[in-house]
Amino acid sequence: MSATPPDPATPPPPSGAEAHFRRLEALYRSAPINRGFSSELAIVGPGRSEIVFTVEEASFHAAGAAHGTLYFKMLDDAAFYAANSLVSDRFLLTTAFNLHFTRPMREGEVRAEGRWVSGKRRVLIAEARIIDADGEECARGTGTFVRSHIALSGLPGYAAGS
Repeated sequence: MSATPPDPATPPPPSGAEAHFRRLEALYRSAPINRGFSSELAIVGPGRSEIVFTVEEASFHAAGAAHGTLYFKMLDDAAFYAANSLVSDRFLLTTAFNLHFTRPMREGEVRAEGRWVSGKRRVLIAEARIIDADGEECARGTGTFVRSHIALSGLPGYAAGS
């Protein structure tokens, strides 16, 4: 009996850091909170993340722009996943987040970019910014994240990304 050679058009499954990144993306998709948002996470490299999301009228405050909860959620998520991309065994927890609003977010596609800043052992610092469709910054924030006792491998969404 001979083995079937691998199809060269089919890339091999990711391993190492790439596998960890894809599992984090699957974890993001699995979170119940994200069912309420039109958003997609990409880990674009070690310590870097990007969330492309759509600002919809349903998230507006009474004056016709996105409510601060949307800013916080997307900035926190982008910074969190940038930091957790460097930690492959534990789920991180946000312990502090500082947010600066710089311009209103209107309806349409927007991008949150996360970047690890410092720390790799117990405490990690990461920052994020939101860029609108015109390339203008709408907000920025910095978060402090700590390793929890929660193993990533024990989270169904992370394991499903294997």
